[in-house]
Amino acid sequence: MPLVSEPTARLALATCAELPKLDADDHTLRAALSARGVPSDVVVWDDPTVDWGAYPHVLIRSTWDYTDRPAQFIEWTRRVERTSTLINPSDVVAWNIDKTYLRDLEQRGIPIVPTIWLDPERQLNSRAIHTRFPAFGDFVIKPTVSAGSRDTGRYDAGVTPSRSLAITHAKNLLAVGRHVMLQRYLTRVDTEGETALVYVDGEFSHSVRKGPLLEGPYRAADAEGVLYRDEAMTPRDATDAERALADRAVAAIAEIFPDRAPLLYTRVDLIPDDAGEPVVLEVELTEPSLFFDQAEGAVERFAEAVAARL
Repeated sequence: MPLVSEPTARLALATCAELPKLDADDHTLRAALSARGVPSDVVVWDDPTVDWGAYPHVLIRSTWDYTDRPAQFIEWTRRVERTSTLINPSDVVAWNIDKTYLRDLEQRGIPIVPTIWLDPERQLNSRAIHTRFPAFGDFVIKPTVSAGSRDTGRYDAGVTPSRSLAITHAKNLLAVGRHVMLQRYLTRVDTEGETALVYVDGEFSHSVRKGPLLEGPYRAADAEGVLYRDEAMTPRDATDAERALADRAVAAIAEIFPDRAPLLYTRVDLIPDDAGEPVVLEVELTEPSLFFDQAEGAVERFAEAVAARL
């Protein structure tokens, strides 16, 4: 019978086995929490020796291997919630880990990156997949359950070999039962990057610039053993248009989960469309990097919000 780890704190920070001491972005968080009288344990989410019921509160942080086992991860969140308070809550996480949530936001008037959804149950052949590609320009293929740009590729609609690689990529994902999203690649991101806006307790905290990541087709060899792609981050002041859209996205999420608002953390990632107007690329409510080192006072604001919930 395995030994059960003994907790030393009332807050568990959930991570994955590949990051047993958390991601570097969160290293200052523990000190900020401790300064507010909140000691914390860093605990691997799928460690079978952990008694989660010993922790009154569990905060999801760098659990970035869940995309390989999403059903197991969701079951873990529900199991934790039977005995503890999970931050953010399980039902929110279950909604957020599958990017089909973007359809819910779009239905509420939130502009998103133009997306076509491919369902594995339809058993699409190569021709059927091909007809869904744009006639020109670059486009992106990725599974709806993914993180850190894993299993994602960029393709050129006007180049036959590139389209062939895109068909293979989509077919391989669909063949193992993964739902696929096909998005136009909005080229302004190459020069302007993404803007990630972080909200704490429903209030805007800070924003950063994320450099472009996708340069070419998906290659399995590049992804082997890679938990996430490295991102180039710099501070950025969000524009008025970006703030307005991100505020609307946060309000839409509050409409979807009225009993859960405000969420402790929300990250809204925006990119510019062809006209330069912001659109939502994704909304991160599960285990996002919050880029504390990119904004003065960010980790203190977050730690204060965590302490107030305990």
